[in-house]
Amino acid sequence: MTPRSSPRPREDWVKPWWASTFPTCPHHTALPSVAGSTAPRIGVLALQGDVREHVLTLRDIDIDAVLVRRQSELDHIDGLIIPGGESSVMDKLARIFDLFDPLRRRISEGMPVLGTCAGLIMLANNVLDAIDGQQSLGGIDVDVRRNAFGAQVDSFEVGVSAPSIADTPLAAAFIRAPVVERVGPGVEVLAQLDDGRVVGVRQGNAVGISFHPEVEGETRVHEFFVRLVAEHVASAGRSARR
Repeated sequence: MTPRSSPRPREDWVKPWWASTFPTCPHHTALPSVAGSTAPRIGVLALQGDVREHVLTLRDIDIDAVLVRRQSELDHIDGLIIPGGESSVMDKLARIFDLFDPLRRRISEGMPVLGTCAGLIMLANNVLDAIDGQQSLGGIDVDVRRNAFGAQVDSFEVGVSAPSIADTPLAAAFIRAPVVERVGPGVEVLAQLDDGRVVGVRQGNAVGISFHPEVEGETRVHEFFVRLVAEHVASAGRSARR
């Protein structure tokens, strides 16, 4: 695949599945287990990064996202997506907006969270090449390395095997993506490349992936996460927070 100097706009990336490079991935327009019922409230951390793409992907499966920039918004969601972007900038902004400690608290209390690319870095217990002063929220006992697949010009698209999420390979874009170099006890490997590199993990309520499904029109990671959130809400014996 031809490397790109920068990500293309969403409308250029999303191709009809019958014309895409991932013909085995079915196109989903709704989430059967949630559509038509009271859906969980899914937030997208809206400090920095590809927030819009996650909002649109959730809309594709009939979920209206809540943009989270303040603790009051964080307190009224059932699950959170931390998007791709710049992990060091996201960390600084979370502290500037007084969200860092509340985010860490909600995650430690069991709120389901999905981190993509920089979001995975934010959820890792250990960032091997963090810049001076950079902190992560933690939640997944892994070591990750930032920009492990090269610079922006080395970005690529590939099918990723993730049997716990989908029966066929996920359409995934790797854009200055991190890689998981150590997986701790109790961490489930969700996704790997053909060469064995780990690019998706889960520990309890926290899910982290190295890649961007949201720029590929790939909804199955988000469907998986929404089901996880719905199960969490049901097991807690309560309706979605209001």
